Amino acid sequence: MQLSLPTTTSVRWLSWLRRRIRSSELWLIAVATLIGAGAGALAVLQAKLAHGLQVLLFAINIDERLSAQSVIAPWRTLAIPLGGLLLGVATWAWLKYRPKPAVDPVEANALYGGHLSVRDSAFICGQTLLSNGVGASVGLEAAYAQAGAAIASFAGQRLNLRRADMRTLVGAGAGAAIAAAFGAPLTGAFYAFEIVIGAYTVANLAPVAAAALAAVLVAGRMGGLPYLLKTSTPAVQSWFDYGLYALLGVVCAFAGIALMRLVASAEGLVGKSRLPKPVRPMVGGLALAALAMITPQTLSAGHGAVHVNLTADLGLKTLLILLAMKALASVVSLSFGFRGGLFFASLFLGVLVGQIFAALTVFVPWLPSLDPTVAALVGLGAFGVAVVGGPFTMSFLVLEATGDFTVAAAALVASLIASALVRETFGYSFSTWRLHLRGETIRSAHDVSWMRPLTAGRMMRKDVKTVPAEASLAEFRRRYPLGSTKRVVMLDAQGRYAGIVRTALAYAQPDDSEKPVGGLALYTDTALTADQSIKEVMRAFDHTQADELAVIDANREVIGILSEAYATRRYAEELDKARRELTGEAG
Repeated sequence: MQLSLPTTTSVRWLSWLRRRIRSSELWLIAVATLIGAGAGALAVLQAKLAHGLQVLLFAINIDERLSAQSVIAPWRTLAIPLGGLLLGVATWAWLKYRPKPAVDPVEANALYGGHLSVRDSAFICGQTLLSNGVGASVGLEAAYAQAGAAIASFAGQRLNLRRADMRTLVGAGAGAAIAAAFGAPLTGAFYAFEIVIGAYTVANLAPVAAAALAAVLVAGRMGGLPYLLKTSTPAVQSWFDYGLYALLGVVCAFAGIALMRLVASAEGLVGKSRLPKPVRPMVGGLALAALAMITPQTLSAGHGAVHVNLTADLGLKTLLILLAMKALASVVSLSFGFRGGLFFASLFLGVLVGQIFAALTVFVPWLPSLDPTVAALVGLGAFGVAVVGGPFTMSFLVLEATGDFTVAAAALVASLIASALVRETFGYSFSTWRLHLRGETIRSAHDVSWMRPLTAGRMMRKDVKTVPAEASLAEFRRRYPLGSTKRVVMLDAQGRYAGIVRTALAYAQPDDSEKPVGGLALYTDTALTADQSIKEVMRAFDHTQADELAVIDANREVIGILSEAYATRRYAEELDKARRELTGEAG
């Protein structure tokens, strides 16, 4: 009895807390606040571990940034390929143990109702810490968000929360981690709304905001520093400036798309190469070491380099070289197997694009000259939107980093333009683009998992009435009297699908009893398969204008029949249910 008492007490306590959360939003806010505090602590801890590894490997001072160094000793750059070898071997061993791809917060909220594996998340964080710590050109933001989302998912699963509450908590955890990393609660909150949850509603406002504020407070107590980028120049001196910043948004949109496609192409080339997977990060590390000997700004995420470049008066040629080298370093890092994301790399690249844009405006006499620092901050937001997504997320990042509303307004204009162009011409952020390459179809964190059960195989009726195609009209009429059924599926001599016959049409023919019924077949080349989604099903109905379609297997044998009316009704029911969960109406 003594051994079972703690378990019983724990179960009772969890059951009591679950009831409180389901009955009162205040309890959900309280849980989200605790998760935010934990996410903030984990973000600071990960940042300190990665930076500590850089201090150890590259002999920099504890208060310095790796990418801000003027030079790195050549022999110390060997830490990158050696760290890559360690990462490659560890990843190879892990995938032998758990071959299924790990789920990130966006995928979890879109497809799995907020369910994440803590074990997989811990390994992802370890991979990212090692990659960043040895100097690969990847950021830690993916690890921050993964850790915050994982503890939120763990808590939600233990509490057996409803799907909508789980998704809210996962968004709150990920957003809180980003808020802690930048010391920016609004940025973290809108990261949760726009990128991880996929929607902003009254139901998720308070939990997400509470988590972000708690994370920033905890991070501040643990020594986390807010990300400050000061400017003293007004961003907008005439309405024409807004037009220039909108044009900068266009440039950042297409540059971001090019970067994402370049990463995908490089990953494809490396995947087709004969390099064994365990040694790929080491080979990539050798390339990164060569880049680092040219300029250390290619190393790590680039926090220090951003501050250096914003205060330095760099020439156009230097900026172009830095842009090309940082983009190349990011592509090499990700394509050769280092773990991380393009979050901060996109901000760094945006700064360089903005400075280049400002430098180019000088060569056009009739254009007003833009302040390089302001243009860099606007480029930071616009390029970040192009790659990561979330125009309000990036605009609030600029606002909270600068405290300047005019700069934030210019960043918002450029970000909205970039966001619209990327959605229209490309359709993905970097995270959803990689999921797309893996075979998933999601384009955001909107909950689309409710559509997965709506396949033709799950919605079809199995009581299919059939008739051989060579049967005569008399035989057909004998088997199916008028009024017994609306449609009959025809089968060929091998028992495979051959079309659909309308019963009324068979009775409307002249009384020629020997005429084969096969001549009345409709939709002979159109049928559904059991695994087709509701979108594909409705597309087939729209294309054929049919009321019912047969469902066949791989051998074209009929396994069921599905009506357009039933598919439409099921879709409407599930859509309404998802809407009520999103708005907090579901009980």
